[in-house]
Amino acid sequence: MDAKRVRRAARWRRALFFALTLLTAAAATGMMGDILAANGLTGLKKAGLVLFYVLFVWITGAFWTALAGFVVQLRGGDPVALEPQALACRPLAGRTAIIMPIYNEDTQRVTAGLDVIWSSLARLPEQGSFDLFILSDTRKLDIAAAEESAWRELIARHHARGRIFYRRRPENVGRKAGNIADFVRAWGGAYEYAIVLDADSIMSGEALVKLARLMDANPQAGIIQALPLPAGRETFFARLIQFAARLSSPMLASGLAWWQLGEGNYWGHNAILRLKPFAAFCDLPRLPGSPPLGGEILSHDFVEAAFMRRAGFQVWLVPDDSGSWEEVPSNIIDYAARDRRWAQGNLQHLGLLPMRGLHWLSRVHLITGVLSYASSPLWLLVLLLSSTVVILDAIHGYQYFQPGSYALFPTWPQYRNGEIAALLSITVAVLFLPKFFGALLALKDSRLRRGFGGGPRLFASLGLEQLFSILLAPAMMLFHTTFVVTTLLGKPVVWHAQERGDRGIGVLEALLRHKWHLATGIVWGAVILTFAPRYIWWLLPVLAGMVLAVPLTVVTSRTGVGLWLRKHRLLLTPEETEPPVELAAVQARLSSGASPVGSTELVPAAAASVAASNNGASHESNGAVEPSLAVPDRVPLSMQAQPPRYLTARDALRIGRWKSVNSTSTS
Repeated sequence: MDAKRVRRAARWRRALFFALTLLTAAAATGMMGDILAANGLTGLKKAGLVLFYVLFVWITGAFWTALAGFVVQLRGGDPVALEPQALACRPLAGRTAIIMPIYNEDTQRVTAGLDVIWSSLARLPEQGSFDLFILSDTRKLDIAAAEESAWRELIARHHARGRIFYRRRPENVGRKAGNIADFVRAWGGAYEYAIVLDADSIMSGEALVKLARLMDANPQAGIIQALPLPAGRETFFARLIQFAARLSSPMLASGLAWWQLGEGNYWGHNAILRLKPFAAFCDLPRLPGSPPLGGEILSHDFVEAAFMRRAGFQVWLVPDDSGSWEEVPSNIIDYAARDRRWAQGNLQHLGLLPMRGLHWLSRVHLITGVLSYASSPLWLLVLLLSSTVVILDAIHGYQYFQPGSYALFPTWPQYRNGEIAALLSITVAVLFLPKFFGALLALKDSRLRRGFGGGPRLFASLGLEQLFSILLAPAMMLFHTTFVVTTLLGKPVVWHAQERGDRGIGVLEALLRHKWHLATGIVWGAVILTFAPRYIWWLLPVLAGMVLAVPLTVVTSRTGVGLWLRKHRLLLTPEETEPPVELAAVQARLSSGASPVGSTELVPAAAASVAASNNGASHESNGAVEPSLAVPDRVPLSMQAQPPRYLTARDALRIGRWKSVNSTSTS
């Protein structure tokens, strides 16, 4: 790839993207300012105007990204981006470790996924370039025993002794990032690359080989992120997410890749790492202070991408939508629980923004991660400010004669109906056009159109998804606001294993989790109806989402509702209409009630092995070493975090040195 061509494209594309984003937000804010100033611009209105600009920048960035992706996909690709298809026949030069960190996970689901991944890879001639590592941080002995038993049967089923490995750490120091770092320090020197999977990741053999080929062909790349598409869940809530993501994510990923190019981001899984620079530059330091904002970095992926770019290596997103999948939480409660962990981790990134040597776009990624949660309290504050202004105006009424004025004629109230209609139209377009763009791309491709159930079903599904997105958004806004506030108040998250099955939510559980959302909606609506009843129509979508949070959570968590919609060809995705071999195989293994591996016969022996390991006993039987210790010989890579160094006031003031600070290759 021509580095000069990439740099030229990056300069003009980013200039265009950020100019359009900031100018669109400025124009919308100017219109809002004109509307608010018609009858006097108070301090509350000025505060709301500032927040409005910040939030409009947030949504217009997504809009212009979607439009860029729409154009790229219409044109059939981006000539400057990484192109996997051009490397289809290239032999692999490097060895790759496939690593899956797990922590108290459902062993049957993990094993079924790994079995399918290895089976898919085994059909390809490049299979010999890959090894598989199951990196367990599991603390529960019964789950650990099941993991070891399943690992033994994986080896037996695939004749993969010396190719599939299982390692369980005594302590889960550093959580997932520490688990991966432990692998690098022990065996990273034996491999050029590592493909990181989550416990719910599925990747086809072709997708794994494609990532390895891209790394071989692009030695300047340090991380290449594949696009994981959500699939495999059946509840109404999960199918809403799967439909929306399948419709829009390839387009949005194309847009992100268009303006980010080699300064992309890393999402922590379904991605390939170049191990030597990862070991040399990406170990995470401890942040100053104590949790939740200090201590261990929880959301490691954005930070590792920033460190990799700081070291001079590129980070790419490949928007190819084939062969890479993940699962999503099946209900809004579990979705919010996952977001609680991510919110704390992303807010920690505030402490990384002034770190020396980061590329400016890496700082943008960190800010984006913060705003993905901080935008919710900002939206809530805008809504509260607007409600307060309306109520105060209703209480005090309009003053036709200003105090101290001796005018003969009153000052009549002014209305900006034209500006209000225009601003509302712009806002609706910015929010809803991206998904319409995705629908147009699906209609253009006959196979994709059939995968969504045909044109009429596609648009019916889009309308249904939009309706429930509007209704569920207020509860998520309040959840995120609570997460941000509690984190800033110093309450750290407790890290539990993620719920990954199709779990329904009962009325009592929903009421316990939404009781304050329900109370907020009722009180807020009552106050508006009392003092400014005409304003209730503007707030109705927000208040309805709060008041109906309990039934919405219960209904959307139901598998029966999701299956009914699927039967009537609503919220369909191509992965459901024509399931890829790998996804169909995983579902077949799980629906049979037992994985083809992980039978209970070996669990007693595995349990004894795990117990002996925990007691420090040797794994020996008649002089033979137990397979639980059959890991490769250690080929370590040194991985040592450097103390963080931060920009000083002098750095900030001396603009002439800014370029040299950002081009520093090490911390």
